[in-house]
Amino acid sequence: MTIEATTLPDSKVACVNCEACCCRLEVMLISDTGVPDKFIEIDKWGGEKMARLEDGWCSALDRNTMLCMIYDKRPWICREFEMGGYECISERAANLLTETAVSPRV
Repeated sequence: MTIEATTLPDSKVACVNCEACCCRLEVMLISDTGVPDKFIEIDKWGGEKMARLEDGWCSALDRNTMLCMIYDKRPWICREFEMGGYECISERAANLLTETAVSPRV
């Protein structure tokens, strides 16, 4: 007998208590979801990707609220990035390590 197991999202993880770690990742546009042109850049190979600010953040991220300004038209990969999933937890952990390494100890 085979029992399928599903990894449930971590209940402690929520976008409202995150610092938008996933919004620092490079996002290739592989399908048309209606992302406005002002948020799109062309990479050196001619592919479309989400534009990023000089500090590496996605240009569609509202820095005051830390919410996506184009949520209803966000790219496919952003739709598939599961809150509390493996990639989410990995990015949060990596971000925490980066912030800890950069922050001076008091």
